[in-house]
Amino acid sequence: MALAALGEAAALVSGSPAALTAATGAARDKARAEVARLKAMPLPRAPAAALESYDQAMAALSDASAQAEVARNASPDEALRQAAEVADQELQKLATELSLDRGLYEALASLELTGEDQETRHWVARELREFRRAGVDRDEETRTKVRALNEELVRIGQEFGRNVRQDVRRVLLDPVELEGLPADYIDAHPPGADGKVTVTTDYPDVFPFLSYAKSARAREAVWRAFNTRAHPQNLSVLSRMLIGRHELATLLGYDSYASYATENKMIGTAGAARGFIDKIAAAAAGRGEADLAVLLARKRRDDPAAARLDSWDSSYYTDRVKAEQYQFDAQAARPYFEFARVLKGVLDVTGQLFQLEYRELKDAVVWHPDVTVHDVHDAPTGKLLGRIYLDLHPREGKYKHAAQYTLVSGRRGVRLPEGALLCNFPKPGTQPALLEHSEVSTLFHEFGHLLHHVLGGHTRWAGLSGVRTEWDFVEAPSQMLEEWTRDVSVLQTFARHHQTGEPIPAETIARMRAADEFAKGMMVRRQMFLAATSLVLHERDPRGLDTTLVLAELQARYSPFPYVEGTFMQCSFGHLEGYSAAYYTYMWSLVIAKDLFTVFEQRGLFDQQAAGRYRRAILEPGGGKPAAALVEEFLGRPYDFRAYQHWLARG
Repeated sequence: MALAALGEAAALVSGSPAALTAATGAARDKARAEVARLKAMPLPRAPAAALESYDQAMAALSDASAQAEVARNASPDEALRQAAEVADQELQKLATELSLDRGLYEALASLELTGEDQETRHWVARELREFRRAGVDRDEETRTKVRALNEELVRIGQEFGRNVRQDVRRVLLDPVELEGLPADYIDAHPPGADGKVTVTTDYPDVFPFLSYAKSARAREAVWRAFNTRAHPQNLSVLSRMLIGRHELATLLGYDSYASYATENKMIGTAGAARGFIDKIAAAAAGRGEADLAVLLARKRRDDPAAARLDSWDSSYYTDRVKAEQYQFDAQAARPYFEFARVLKGVLDVTGQLFQLEYRELKDAVVWHPDVTVHDVHDAPTGKLLGRIYLDLHPREGKYKHAAQYTLVSGRRGVRLPEGALLCNFPKPGTQPALLEHSEVSTLFHEFGHLLHHVLGGHTRWAGLSGVRTEWDFVEAPSQMLEEWTRDVSVLQTFARHHQTGEPIPAETIARMRAADEFAKGMMVRRQMFLAATSLVLHERDPRGLDTTLVLAELQARYSPFPYVEGTFMQCSFGHLEGYSAAYYTYMWSLVIAKDLFTVFEQRGLFDQQAAGRYRRAILEPGGGKPAAALVEEFLGRPYDFRAYQHWLARG
């Protein structure tokens, strides 16, 4: 069988609304036809033939939905973004219909799988569980309600994300209020005709501003603008989302959507998620309080009457403490992190680590001129493994965070995986684009997801392809890859001064690593506040729930900073759309990532035996085994908290 051609998905994302609509319609037709073929097979159904039809049906739907998602989050054409929303609604509608198809469920449940491999048995068992979680075994009245709720929740989720994407706020400041910002930032923000400087709520504007601007008034203005995005519109959208999810969960027999959302994760229950959040928050409490005291003491040097540290002070005074007490000046490090060199560094480091070769395609079809395309090859054999699309700079109408998106789910012998990164890093222009070290880590992190998608995209079934493990494991491989951005020998291969070409000094990296240990307790506490927010909003009865009051309550309990009146962070907390109750995932995965990294700490960051085992045991199986089994195979033991506890206590 010849492999499907690469690039067709990107052509759809780059094409016309009519072409995308037609393609998603064809995908729905294919899914229906394959399901009908499966159900019509004579009994007893041959497992291989039945699963072939089922896999093709699900892959047609999931890939078409993934392509529509990329189009609605990345296309510069508003008409195409709108068409993609409608197309995805129709795809999700059919996906819900099939998840409630009792005949399809019974056909899969009747298959005799004793002769099949372990991965196939694991996949089918997981699929059958998801059918039951969807309500396939409920009465017709219940299933009708489930269909309607799922369709409405798709529309609500799209509305929530669209409001965040479209609401880019602008703060007008006097030029003097940019004092403290790097020269390249000031050059990129010249005064307008009115003499004012415009700072937007896009990431490349906000984060440097909050870290370096000396003016507390200006920092507060920018911080407030950032934390009121998508308000007031998303207050009601979020309420509808929570009510719909709660109705769905209780209809299916769960006490809350949090219970429903955690059941098929590694963590297992909402109670276990609560316990995990509180355990981590308690472990970081003392350190967080000490961090806060140091920052407040530093603020009082500027303002002796200061009674507290405000949210918009955090990044600024953290940077000041790192510069003054740890002798690490983040601004002085930025010239070594020029965007093009960092991107090349990501490719070189991952290529060396996993024995990969990236070949850039200059003439590939893309949805925006900013997008670059690479084919990924296995270096020892030259075998083509997949294709990646890198869309890394902000623009109007584009997704505002950083994430990896599927374009095509790979399947061994049928089609190669294709994926995209949608990020918002500074764009090179007349001046070089200089990154913060945190942005370097972010790029490595997101590229880790892309590698997982490509290397895990050669499974027997598309239903196992790529990152189809438990959701609270998917961040672990990406978080582990961030460790390579903290190593002297690694950084010096690509972190070179954009003017002199000199590698970043080893002593600068040593100071950076020492400085990174500061404020770790506050960072962990903030992560637990976000995790608690996502969980609690999905645990409580949402009817009449004031999400802003919940936010204030949880900030008082978990966050280093109290709630600020007149801000509504939940309206732009995009993970509430995608991760629902499971934002705890990031810290849960970090526990595992720290444990995985112990192997490389012991053997060396580019040890080929360790990297080869990691590629085979963690990345290449995709969702072919439970995540705990993947980790145990690599480590030779079950994962534990020791490495994480060591990390939290360090420094």
